[in-house]
Amino acid sequence: MSGGPLDGVRVGVTADRRADDQIELLHRKGATTVHGPTMRIVPLADDSELAATTRTLLDAPPDVVVATTGQGFRGWLEVADEWGLGERLREVLGSAEVLARGPKARGAIRRAGFREAWSADETESSPEVLEHLLAEGVSGRRIAVQLHGDPMTSFLAALREAGADVVEVHVYRWEPPPDLPAVDALIAAIVDGAVDVVTFTSAPAVEGLFHRAEAIGSVPDVVAAFRGGVLACAVGPVTAAPLDRLEVPSIAPDRFRLGAMVKRLEEHVGDGAQRSSAP
Repeated sequence: MSGGPLDGVRVGVTADRRADDQIELLHRKGATTVHGPTMRIVPLADDSELAATTRTLLDAPPDVVVATTGQGFRGWLEVADEWGLGERLREVLGSAEVLARGPKARGAIRRAGFREAWSADETESSPEVLEHLLAEGVSGRRIAVQLHGDPMTSFLAALREAGADVVEVHVYRWEPPPDLPAVDALIAAIVDGAVDVVTFTSAPAVEGLFHRAEAIGSVPDVVAAFRGGVLACAVGPVTAAPLDRLEVPSIAPDRFRLGAMVKRLEEHVGDGAQRSSAP
């Protein structure tokens, strides 16, 4: 599409979920794309690990439940209904102290008919949640943490070190990418400068890219490419966290939405971001 706000921009897309929506949106804006999904999302209804974890919590209910994302909390309840476990799960949640990591999680808790015992003031503020829990005291308490994308490694470790019995509830589990040649092609495009931008809509997508890059010995080249001109564009700070740990600069929108991410990219390009000169 000639004359679009992203005309001439080559975008590497790492997403699995909603990749078609993202690619269509980018094409409407004038961009060209290289798609290499760097992980695969296990459909919730097929996730035997989540089902097993849910049953474990029904048999040994938690004292505290931490809802980290609205989408993840809603998805957990919806799939529990499909498994015939929804009523029992709601009873367990109703008896637990439910904490929200931010306003989206708080909204999902309330729409499900519960009332949070406490909510972080900041959006998706894991440190604030951790500070609250440690101030309350967690030794000997069973704490279920609903995870969605961000592994929250240091958060979980801190709870365990403080004596909590932590149960990880992985809503949306990620598996290795189904099409390794497509990921390898994307990695080659990054290293060769054949893309201007790479978009990430989940932290596992970042980790999947670098896990594959490590397997083929390309991590130093990929990091160098990102630091040297290829732009990393994340949907939000949770997604950008693995990039931050690698000291890879990135941009992200204020609102953690696909459309907002593409709009942020448009703004960046409008401010003078590079467009590909490769043929």
